[in-house]
Amino acid sequence: MNKLPSPIHSLKDHYDVVVVGGGIVGAGIFRDLSLHGLHCLLIDKKDFTSQTSQSSSKMLHGGIRYLEKLDFSLVWEALHEKNLWLELAPHLCYESSFHFPIYKGFNKPLWMVKIGLSLYDFLSSYKNTPHKILSKKEVLNSIPSLNNENLTGAGLYYDAIVDDAKLTLEVIYDSLKEASGSQAFSHIELEKLEVQGIKNNLQLKDSLNSEVTKTISADDVIFSVGPFTDNLLSKFKDLKWDPVLSPSKGSHIWLRADALDIKGPLLLRTKDNRVFFVIPWPNAILVGTTETKVEGNFFNLSPTPDEVHYLIDNIKKYFPKIMLSEKDIISSFSGVRPLIKDSNSSELGEVKREHKVYQPKHNIHVIAGGKYTTFRTMGQEISRKIVLKKELSYNSNMTKQKLRQKSCILPFKEDEITADTIFNIIEKENVRTFDDLLKRRIGCPSPRHWNKKTSLVDLFKPIYPELKNVLYFSDEDKKLLEVESDVNH
Repeated sequence: MNKLPSPIHSLKDHYDVVVVGGGIVGAGIFRDLSLHGLHCLLIDKKDFTSQTSQSSSKMLHGGIRYLEKLDFSLVWEALHEKNLWLELAPHLCYESSFHFPIYKGFNKPLWMVKIGLSLYDFLSSYKNTPHKILSKKEVLNSIPSLNNENLTGAGLYYDAIVDDAKLTLEVIYDSLKEASGSQAFSHIELEKLEVQGIKNNLQLKDSLNSEVTKTISADDVIFSVGPFTDNLLSKFKDLKWDPVLSPSKGSHIWLRADALDIKGPLLLRTKDNRVFFVIPWPNAILVGTTETKVEGNFFNLSPTPDEVHYLIDNIKKYFPKIMLSEKDIISSFSGVRPLIKDSNSSELGEVKREHKVYQPKHNIHVIAGGKYTTFRTMGQEISRKIVLKKELSYNSNMTKQKLRQKSCILPFKEDEITADTIFNIIEKENVRTFDDLLKRRIGCPSPRHWNKKTSLVDLFKPIYPELKNVLYFSDEDKKLLEVESDVNH
């Protein structure tokens, strides 16, 4: 691998706070602290938001199914956060109607669904677009290819679609707008942690160039590493960490845009009493998710054949006349939910999506669990404690301001991409790898999603000599671009 200049040389010797984990929750805490004037550092072992936070069902939602668990406080909080982000970042998310088809003998009756959706609207303080109950005829007019056997109607309710990766990135960009001197670097790994009195010593390594290391100090360290919490914290013996997670793998598939005849998102129920979503995007249809136990390495997971079959088979039950197969799959992805262990339930689907905060040392903070939609409020317990410790005033509403730096390429649009666009992204968005550039900054999950007039090879190959001086390319990246592989291992 080419030895490019490392940002580790730009690190300061000391920070008020180091946040470990550049997913949505870590980014939210980093922004909250930076807005309050603290000197913070955000680091991630991989590319920012490249794991769980880009592997969601790409919704901001209250969680219809949590109503059945009577978890009204979580639904209330999530709905209010969803509607807040619709105001703060309308370029990254939008409200959409969701059809919830109801079948006799399979779902709860329509009158019960109406009560549930009425409660959903109430918990949003009536900021949601009001729900509707549709007759069988109205449902089939909207979705002609839907299975009509035993169909009694549908609930129509409203949640939001979001580009999960770009929201995380723009939260980070906004943090760096402050004059406080906060910094954020991807591919920086925490190797050692020593708690010494009122300070912490951290040995950091550039994971793209393992020869480059630096030791810094921080008054407080926050771990927000989602499903990696137990594995990472168990490395540091001084913390005496006991596992707290029951990790759950969730997988999704992207179908061709014309694979299903649908115009809007669907909420569907499986025979094992789970729900999954079918959500059309401009050039593909997202389907997910599964819920299975997972062990071992959580990085860069892929769906198993069984998970793919599970999703395809469940779609076929709702669209029996459509000849759907694995050939219709453009790509797929998996992520791990950082569910908190629940001694009252052994079923992953029954585990509540609450978050918890831990403090193994007086200046070491850990946050785990929760759900994407409530990221802004999840970390406020930690932020408040640290800001007050600095004898500053804490304002929980400070993070309700709009994000101030938009991504160079916005979602839900079909803009053509040029070489100038590419270099503009690299300059303004602090990209380190080609994989990050393609998947998250450009928004192309895989080469099969590329639908521009100019092919990937024709766009990138001519500028590769310049790009290789600023970006890391894997062997797979170079093979894709049809350039010579000169990686030094």
